[in-house]
Amino acid sequence: MASPFRRKSKKKKPVIDGNDAEIDEVVTAEIPDDSDMLEQINEDNIQKFLAESAKRVTHTCMDIRRGENVLIVCDPTTGEIGQALHKSATERSDRVLLIVMPKGRHHGDEPPTPVANLMKQQQIVIAPTKYSLTHTRAIRSAVKDGARVATMPGMTAEMFVSGGMTADFNEIKKRLSDLSNTLRRKRLVHVKDSNGTDIEFEISWRDWKLDDNGICNRPRMITNLPAGKAFVLPKETTMNGTIVFDGTWESTILDEPLEMIVENGIVIDIKGDSTAAQIRQQFGEAASRLRSKERELVWTVAEFGFGMNPNARMTGHVLEDEKQLGTCYFSIGDNTSLGGNATVGIHIPGVISKPSVWLDDTQIIDNGIFVED
Repeated sequence: MASPFRRKSKKKKPVIDGNDAEIDEVVTAEIPDDSDMLEQINEDNIQKFLAESAKRVTHTCMDIRRGENVLIVCDPTTGEIGQALHKSATERSDRVLLIVMPKGRHHGDEPPTPVANLMKQQQIVIAPTKYSLTHTRAIRSAVKDGARVATMPGMTAEMFVSGGMTADFNEIKKRLSDLSNTLRRKRLVHVKDSNGTDIEFEISWRDWKLDDNGICNRPRMITNLPAGKAFVLPKETTMNGTIVFDGTWESTILDEPLEMIVENGIVIDIKGDSTAAQIRQQFGEAASRLRSKERELVWTVAEFGFGMNPNARMTGHVLEDEKQLGTCYFSIGDNTSLGGNATVGIHIPGVISKPSVWLDDTQIIDNGIFVED
């Protein structure tokens, strides 16, 4: 059934005011059909739900202020979200620009140079796109120049108005802040699950990132939305064991578990269904663009984290899946945004749905249940 967020009726074309006339074509971009719930929303309510979520982003999360330069970057899959954000942002500032760039090829793919240059001139960048711009040079450069940035990779209309986006981000901020005592001085992480995951690695406890809470209101801050996770750079060369993803890989719910064997922080083997072959091809293509001595680094286990958003659900969109309370995830590829040395131009996460996680001798997740202090 067609998503109600697609406007195919010529008789009831929405009215666009003067300020939005130039982005009318963006509204017609197709949004993936991914929710039975949204099938119950009629045309009259669509704009209401989009507007409410957009306001949560622009007014609460980003706290746009009068006169700030704001750039909203979308692609053909997120056009209606981009328009909703544009309209909401103009309630706070009259310096708002919406740009539609071509859909990227994979997470971590750099945006076109004109888009990257525009990012550097902004105080706020909001990027709902099919593939993540979070770990790109363009975003790092914009943040370095003082922008605050919210990326929304894989965002769909259904995700935008429900699930993790409806969470109390101030409460998530508090819960993440309260974690600091639990994480303090812990250096060894051990993850297991019933599918065969059994992996250990070292971290520096001071490297934990606890600011993925959805509140991004100061210069040089960056967040993913929906927010709600704690994450860290695994110390390079220290990770050994087996990771079995059973939730999602990238933006696909896995039909069969996906097993990765890790030695000294590098994935050396993948086992699974056709997804494993697709991953080999995808990372092989990324490696081919590197110098020969650096190609192995595309297989770096770049990031570990666990979800802290109680409203997030396992939907097949990793942006939300990795935030679900009780799950954990590993990302493969580029780790430079966390201070690592693997500059490889690709960064893809996978989610474990019911892990058990220990920091030294302290268990924080027990078979998918977050352990409260």
